[in-house]
Amino acid sequence: QLFAPAQLPKLRAAVHDFSWLLSRGYAQKSGIKLVGDRYQLTERQRKAVQRASCSDTSRQNRQQSQIQADDLAQQKVHIDTYNLLISIESALSSGLLFEGQDGCYRDLASIHGTYRKVHETLPALELIGKVLHDLKVSKVDWYIDRPVSNSGRLKVILYELATAQQWNWEVHLVFNPDKELMEQSELVISSDSLILDHATQWFNLARYIVDGFVKEAQVIRLS
Repeated sequence: QLFAPAQLPKLRAAVHDFSWLLSRGYAQKSGIKLVGDRYQLTERQRKAVQRASCSDTSRQNRQQSQIQADDLAQQKVHIDTYNLLISIESALSSGLLFEGQDGCYRDLASIHGTYRKVHETLPALELIGKVLHDLKVSKVDWYIDRPVSNSGRLKVILYELATAQQWNWEVHLVFNPDKELMEQSELVISSDSLILDHATQWFNLARYIVDGFVKEAQVIRLS
């Protein structure tokens, strides 16, 4: 109900206004409160608006550093694991994804110290792996939050899948994947705003997979 068709004009106006405020230097916290109060948005709606919005400068910079699928051949990629995996899990389960100003699809899920394997986890990883293989990526480095519970189990699943499919994968359990990826000079895969703002090159893999391979996905276009 919060994202029904009747709600979309209000939500799109909120994304426009919040992006306008960000473009003029307003802080995230004060900007989303101003816009959220104006349009009387719920907390969940505010989260969607916040994740779909960005400043004009960020949008332009992200467009310039984004590469296309044909450019991935023989490239090494560095993946923001939970960011990508949870978006594809959400798509496969017909959960809501939101198209933002920068063209990325984002979900509303949050990890509060624990990741739980779900029915869609293995199909999501298999789909990601197959797409990367078909795009002829040379190597995949996965970055997983070490402090999150069950990250070790996910690492095992990734290595088991890579071994079975003979994919060139390496999995890194690190305390701060965002920092690692923000400092990465090679190609990154994420929809995290901070990572994208620091990326030399990035690829919009979640959108590429959802648009091409997940017919059951529900994408709400807030841009």
